[in-house]
Amino acid sequence: MGRVIQRRMGVLNNAPSLSHVPSTRPMRLHQLTGDRTGQFAVDLAHPHRLVFEPNHEPLPMRDDGSLDRSRETAIVILEVVDYH
Repeated sequence: MGRVIQRRMGVLNNAPSLSHVPSTRPMRLHQLTGDRTGQFAVDLAHPHRLVFEPNHEPLPMRDDGSLDRSRETAIVILEVVDYH
C-alpha cells in the first residue's frame, strides 16, 4: 500500500487545486458526509482511504454554499483508514 499512498500523495501535491484531482478511479476524490463532513478522501487499496481536509481559513465557498474546489489549494492529511 506504500506505493499507492506515494502515488496519491504525488497527485495531490502536484494538483494546482482540488478541482484538478480526479474523481474517477483509481484516485476517486470524494467529499465525505456525516461525522466526517468537511473532509475528503481518495481511494487506496480497498477498503482503505487517504482522508484529508482543506487547510484554508476561511474556506473558499461558492454562492450556493458549496466548497469552491478550484480555489482550494492546501490540504492537511488526517489519516489512512478503513471507515466502512
